[in-house]
Parts: sequence; C-alpha cells; structure tokens
Amino acid sequence: MKWLLIFWAGPIALLGSWYSLSYYDMSFGVFMLTRQAHDLVFNIYGHVLGIPPETIPPLVMRAIVLDSLVLFSLVAFRRRKAIAAWWRGRQSSEEEARRDSAESLSNAP
Repeated sequence: MKWLLIFWAGPIALLGSWYSLSYYDMSFGVFMLTRQAHDLVFNIYGHVLGIPPETIPPLVMRAIVLDSLVLFSLVAFRRRKAIAAWWRGRQSSEEEARRDSAESLSNAP
C-alpha cells in the first residue's frame, strides 16, 4: 500500500503543486513555476492535441478522477475479504452498542 501511495499520489501531488504555483505565478525564482511557463506548456499541449489550451486542465482533472476510481476499485476488489470482515465487525459492534444502550435505558428508575 505504501508503494501504491508513492506511485499514485506522488505524481498527482507534483502535478497539482506545479499547476497551483505556476497558475498563481509563485515562481520563487524558478522559470518553470512562472505564469509564462504555465501558459507555454498549455499552449504546446493544446497545439499538439489540436484543442484550445484552456480545455486541458479540466480534461486532466477528469482523467485523474477516473484513474483514481479505477485504481481504488481494483484495490478494493483485491482486498474484498478483509473489507467484508471489517464491515461485519463494525456492524456487530454497532448492534452491541445499541443493545447496551437499550438495556441501560430500560433499567433506569
């Protein structure tokens, strides 16, 4: 699970931090973090893909969401027995808590 987080969340965090810093032009003296570089990157991608550059960020966000859903559904499928056992344990503990509270209320003076 550690490697999953490293190889999934690492690139997403890197892309998100670059996008945020360059969008708001917080460059800290690094050219890649300037708004000029931000616009240049999206103009190049827009030209290569043949679409307007301002449509690329929503497309990337949708791709990240879809990929994340697929990834976590695969992980959940592989760990379905452990998840089902956790869910049954949680349901039984909630039932015990309800029974205990009902018994304590019925014994009230």
